[in-house]
Amino acid sequence: MRANFLKTLIILLIGLGGNVMASDSHDHDNHGGHESSMSEEDESALRKLLVKEYINHHLEDSHDFILFSTGNRQDGDEKHVGFALPVILFDGGIKMFMSSEFEHGEKVVEKGGNYYRLYHGKIYKTDEHGTIKHDHETGDITNDMPVDLSITKNVVFIFLILLLMYFMFRGMAKSYDKGGDLMPRGAGRFLEPIIIFIRDDVAIPNIGEKKYKKFMPYLLTVFFFIWIVNLFGLTPLGVNVTNSLAVTGCLALLTFVIMIASGNKNFWMHIFWMPGVPWPMKIVLAPIELIGLVIKPFSLMIRLFANITAGHIVLMSLMGMIIYNSWYGSGLTFLLTVVLVLIELMVAALQAYIFTMLSALYFGSAVEEHEHDHEHEHSVAH
Repeated sequence: MRANFLKTLIILLIGLGGNVMASDSHDHDNHGGHESSMSEEDESALRKLLVKEYINHHLEDSHDFILFSTGNRQDGDEKHVGFALPVILFDGGIKMFMSSEFEHGEKVVEKGGNYYRLYHGKIYKTDEHGTIKHDHETGDITNDMPVDLSITKNVVFIFLILLLMYFMFRGMAKSYDKGGDLMPRGAGRFLEPIIIFIRDDVAIPNIGEKKYKKFMPYLLTVFFFIWIVNLFGLTPLGVNVTNSLAVTGCLALLTFVIMIASGNKNFWMHIFWMPGVPWPMKIVLAPIELIGLVIKPFSLMIRLFANITAGHIVLMSLMGMIIYNSWYGSGLTFLLTVVLVLIELMVAALQAYIFTMLSALYFGSAVEEHEHDHEHEHSVAH
């Protein structure tokens, strides 16, 4: 395990170093060819724009899967290497086609008498010329948007990670079946200590030894899913699934639904009719407890989204500075980037742990038995 970590770190350093050398040579070539035609202010503005686009490419979802690009955009010979994804639109009926028909936003697609254009990662209805209309006061786009049910880059990666998790745990289960109580083989040797940690330090302390087992499949799934997704978000593939509020919102909603479905009589009594307090206070506390219950999924959603997005913005900003050499002292930027990558590796696991811990805490509050409250009310009645 330690050897694999060292190999990964060495590959990461070599990759980042290659980016630095490539950016330096590219920058020198640009200086030689455009020094006379572009002022320093224009060059600085162009570099800032390129860094911003580099960050957006990593953070935003897209309708195609671009692995890397070749050529120079300024010279008009930029080419994207990747593959197209299915576009599924609901606009007076289902319309399906491949994203390659958009030609990376350069072409207007006509389907069923309607015209569609891909503009800044979103699909708008336009005329045959692809006109994008803006509000004169706010600058917002006023074109209508169809219901977009497309298989985007994030959706593809979600399915790939689910398949990866399935084969990982399936292989681990098979190794237990073959070996009995022996140590699992392959990936199971790495997964077993983490599973035991989630069981002994997360599930049992927060849910209870009697009722934790039925929640373990969900806790393990959500932990490994968030962790693996965050790790892939640090790769050059430009995939950042947890940067989407739709993804973090669905994860938080699943936790909320399981908590509500598992809630016992004591759970609902502590929300709508708090035991052990005078009845006027019960009326006051009921709406407060109800608001706190509704806020829980929102706190899960925003916490995961904000922490991952903020870290990736800082990391991609520094990497963009390296690639486009827009900050004096690229060596210092490189060192900061390496340090931030190591921190992000820790944050990837930390955010998965926090989400799993809070989910277990919510489940524990839903199934907890409050015998002391009933004993207190019984003694007061007598």
